[in-house]
Amino acid sequence: QVQLVESGGGLVQPGGSLRLSCAASGSRFSIYAMNWYRQAPGKLRELVATITHTGITNYADSVKGRFTISRDNAKDTVYLQMNSLKPEDTAVYYCNAFNRFYGDDYWGQGTQVTVSS
Repeated sequence: QVQLVESGGGLVQPGGSLRLSCAASGSRFSIYAMNWYRQAPGKLRELVATITHTGITNYADSVKGRFTISRDNAKDTVYLQMNSLKPEDTAVYYCNAFNRFYGDDYWGQGTQVTVSS
């Protein structure tokens, strides 16, 4: 079992920055691919960024060049640095830990990000 706790959300003006954190506990963090998803009101949940257990990253086109995902395996934590935020980035952001081999798929409770002037 893996428990995930997100933090760092809040209200920010357009063009501003936030850094989300997701702290994991309960299992071997380093074996998991870590993902950030988001869900805006009335919309489907979408994958924002991925970092594999080897550190390979991938991003949704909508956030490329603005968001950066990183992980610190010593702290069992994954981060999402969000710069140049836009109102359309407003959503609940969820952390996800995934391991295909073990069939593991864990989710955090989400953290609200609101981009508004």
